[in-house]
Amino acid sequence: MSIEKIFFLCDAPEFAQLRLQDPSTTTMEGLIAFNKHILFVMTIIVVLVGWLLFATVSNYDEFNTQKSQSFFHSNALEIVWTSLPALTLLNLASPSFTLLYSMDEISTPEISVKIIGHQWYWSYEISDFDTMATCMDSDKTLKYTCYLLTEESITEKNYLGFFRLLETNKRVLLPSNTHLRLLVTSVDVLHSWTIPSFGVKVDACPGRLNQLNLYLKRTGLFFGQCSEICGVNHGFMPISVLGVNSFQFNSFILNKVEF
Repeated sequence: MSIEKIFFLCDAPEFAQLRLQDPSTTTMEGLIAFNKHILFVMTIIVVLVGWLLFATVSNYDEFNTQKSQSFFHSNALEIVWTSLPALTLLNLASPSFTLLYSMDEISTPEISVKIIGHQWYWSYEISDFDTMATCMDSDKTLKYTCYLLTEESITEKNYLGFFRLLETNKRVLLPSNTHLRLLVTSVDVLHSWTIPSFGVKVDACPGRLNQLNLYLKRTGLFFGQCSEICGVNHGFMPISVLGVNSFQFNSFILNKVEF
């Protein structure tokens, strides 16, 4: 992927943003296509209803009773305004159900990532690899505890280009072009793990385990936030995911884990 293409990708919020973030999964691509489809249908409905209102006010006023009386009990009109909404709903339901079924499609995952919500941070664990690491040997474990990187720490360490209220002390590393399984839960209250570029919003419920399949089509740095009100610091538990290619991810695993 060229540098010019990476530069114009929108994987983080922008100032006065009016469009959705660029998709990195087939799910988000489907959501954006469905959103455009709905906007097209809504535009047609607004134009048609506006024209009907204008035509009704112009042609069927109280001083033109002869024309309005001849229009009562029109069988053709009854058929039209009954069939048009039904066809419109069918036109919306077909791509909607197709997208829902594709989102629920289950594939055999190569890597499972455990995501746990806390008040007010996220923790991650990848336990698909055998390791001889002990609990005291934290450098050899595939566990992350990701806290918000405050403005003071960004200023003190001179982190140029870092996003305010979106950066974390550690970025979760995920491979692209790999089938991933996300297991999401919580240890205290309700949270929601959300990344707009992935088209993912998974509730983290205490005592329950929600599962989601993920397949990243490209690399990049992706941001998200908790989307379920979980307390006073709800707006300060961001998500930072770094998508890399499989070679880089495998190199990281070999350096991190003892087999």
